[in-house]
Amino acid sequence: MVTGREQQDTLLELLNSTPVVNGAVQDLLADPEAATSWQLGHGGTGSVEEHRQLLQARDLLRDVVSGDRPATSLAPLLEDVTSRPRLSAAGVAWELDAPAERRMAVAAVLTWSALQETMPGRLRACGNPECRLFLIDRSKTNGARWCSMAVCGNRMKARRHYQRTRDAATKPGQG
Repeated sequence: MVTGREQQDTLLELLNSTPVVNGAVQDLLADPEAATSWQLGHGGTGSVEEHRQLLQARDLLRDVVSGDRPATSLAPLLEDVTSRPRLSAAGVAWELDAPAERRMAVAAVLTWSALQETMPGRLRACGNPECRLFLIDRSKTNGARWCSMAVCGNRMKARRHYQRTRDAATKPGQG
């Protein structure tokens, strides 16, 4: 399975569907109507079972990417899933054979796996400990630390500046 930028972006959207808003964790896929819309917008069927499988995949992948669970915890999502070759003039293409209600979840796991192989360490949690979002670092230097420089990056830099200023003001002999 070839994983392109669109699949990577879909995986990131899925992982980032539980942001912190005004200090509280939100689940953007908790509302059935919003979830169905998201599923249909990303090539799914919109079924209730597909939604259940997708949430399970999201939660497991969040834990795996964060280092809270081993990658082997994803195994149940891949049970009875096969991939078969299809030969054409353009070459070999691999077709996924998975139950319809699990295709989106399986695609998320396969996209994660492809990222691990082709861009190891590039999919990671935001460096802001109060943030629940993830990022894919596509920079040459692999130096991105925050999901958003404008939001989390700015907050973290402001906190460090405040701490340095406060520490300097409390040192004896200073002032």
